[in-house]
Amino acid sequence: MKQAAAHIGGCQCGRSSFDVTGTPKFVAHCHCRDCRRATGAPFVTWVGWLDHQVEWIGQPRSQYSSSAGVARGFCAQCGSPLSYQGRKWPGETHLVVGAFEDADAFEPNGEVFADEALHWVKTKD
Repeated sequence: MKQAAAHIGGCQCGRSSFDVTGTPKFVAHCHCRDCRRATGAPFVTWVGWLDHQVEWIGQPRSQYSSSAGVARGFCAQCGSPLSYQGRKWPGETHLVVGAFEDADAFEPNGEVFADEALHWVKTKD
């Protein structure tokens, strides 16, 4: 019997979705230029999960190799950014917090690449 999903989410058009179970490894804002360019946002908040905690439903996400060892997942239909996987964090899938139905459930507890943050971005301490 399948375990009930703890959290669900997906793209804007609903073709590519996911459910995750268990507790995330982290929730953090990323200020790197690559994440900003991939999403069009001044920073991205990621929720990190182990690969086995994430189940993809519906249309499979498309993936783009944005740099060596990095795969960024997105919906091929609507273009919504969904995931990040990289060899720096093997066995993990990082999901964009904004793609979750209840994004408010994930409060960031850190920041990465803060030295690349836009000078006008202020996150809470």
